Amino acid sequence: MQKDFSIVIPIYNEQESIRELISNIKRAFSGVKKTYEMIFIDDGSTDKTLSILKNVRTENKDIKIYSFRKNLGKSPALMLGFARSTGKTIVTLDADLQDDPSNIMALYQKLTKNGYDIVTGWRKDRKDNIFKIMSSQIFNKIVSVLFGLKLHDLNSGLKIYKSEAAKDLKIYGGMHRFIPIIAQEMGYKVAEKEILHHPRKYGFSKYKFTKIFTDVPDLITIYFLTKYTRRPLHFFGKIGAFVFTIGFIILLYLSYLRFIGERIGGRPLLLFGVLLVLTGMQIIFTGLLADLIVNINSKDDDDFLTKFEQN
Repeated sequence: MQKDFSIVIPIYNEQESIRELISNIKRAFSGVKKTYEMIFIDDGSTDKTLSILKNVRTENKDIKIYSFRKNLGKSPALMLGFARSTGKTIVTLDADLQDDPSNIMALYQKLTKNGYDIVTGWRKDRKDNIFKIMSSQIFNKIVSVLFGLKLHDLNSGLKIYKSEAAKDLKIYGGMHRFIPIIAQEMGYKVAEKEILHHPRKYGFSKYKFTKIFTDVPDLITIYFLTKYTRRPLHFFGKIGAFVFTIGFIILLYLSYLRFIGERIGGRPLLLFGVLLVLTGMQIIFTGLLADLIVNINSKDDDDFLTKFEQN
């Protein structure tokens, strides 16, 4: 039977918060005439998280549990949750009690009344350490400039989706941090709304300083995938043309020096110019090869994201 809401909750080593989280969700829906299910994706927890979930499941049949054999990350957990959801509307929620389930209906109102496909929570008064807050603010500013998506908080765990928007997403690795960007590039309407945010009550944050170094490659990947997946030559061609032009200018300058009688054979600049020209040509040909591969592999029956169909 289809539910009104599917609440997808990736969880990893949060044994202390499970029962309180479920109580908070029930309280948030207590005065609402909507059916819902809670889908817990245990991401290879090493504490008692899974056993507690199994015990709670015996008391509440609206809870579904899926458990990975090892820690795979948030993106695979969300993908599994989306695939197993039956709700018309899908909510994602972190299990650490920092996001308040009482915000869900406010997000839902904005989703339905304003015609959006995804509404993400904005932790305006965020209760985290200063380093985490500042790094997030810098990240959001960079993303806003690159993609033109004016959101304050891309990586909030609390988001609400129309079912088709969530199920159309294909994310892996660290791509869950870029869901609003990916959705916008797919043609979905994305917005945000302020939500309550609480200090962490139990355990410790899974955020690590090293994530800064993984965010940058992920950002480059997302930029390429959203802008140039079907036209890689445009991406490699720009870079290759720039490198080639610099090398060509250097060689042109050296040619002028040779023309007026100066020796250029022993100059390191000559080797550098030749290297830039060859590198630029190689990058351009790489883009051309990628374009040919995309063209060959493209099929007439490709999946297209349609908003309305009538046969």
